[in-house]
Amino acid sequence: MERALIVSANDNISELAEQLLRIEGCVKTAYAASGSEARRLVNNDTEPEVVIINTPLPDEFGQELAEMIAESTSAGIILICGSDVADDIADRVSDSGINVIAKPVTSDLLQRTIRLVIAARIRMAGVKRESSDILSRIEEMRTINRAKTTLMKYLKFTEPQAHKYIEKQAMNNRQTRLEVAQRILTQYE
Repeated sequence: MERALIVSANDNISELAEQLLRIEGCVKTAYAASGSEARRLVNNDTEPEVVIINTPLPDEFGQELAEMIAESTSAGIILICGSDVADDIADRVSDSGINVIAKPVTSDLLQRTIRLVIAARIRMAGVKRESSDILSRIEEMRTINRAKTTLMKYLKFTEPQAHKYIEKQAMNNRQTRLEVAQRILTQYE
């Protein structure tokens, strides 16, 4: 993990969060004392991987900020709020993947939550990579099928003949099937 954002008007919470983030391998930590400052940092800087928001903030409570960050980034978010409202806020933001911690915050609880958020983010990144790979394979298959259809239309091949032609061209020319398909599409379309 490289980047984190701590949004808090309380220096004690900021220092504790920074120490725990450093223990977990965070290299760069940005700070904001208000919601508007945090919004500027999230919109202008590189996307943070973990965001810790200590409520209330001087210009807003912080729940809206957490929801905005959850919608616009893939950052793991920890929202620290008073014990009197923690359950209610957790119910409202749980669908956004925001983790809520009730005050008073202990070092152990915050560290466990940071680890949980980091682990969830790593797992999510893996799923995102898998999804991207699957989508690229689907796009490759679509291109190859379009090339087969083109061969069937212009050269009157059957589907098995078109498939075999693309396979043979790929093998003979030491190209991928996608490269052969793209060349066919360029030639006939």
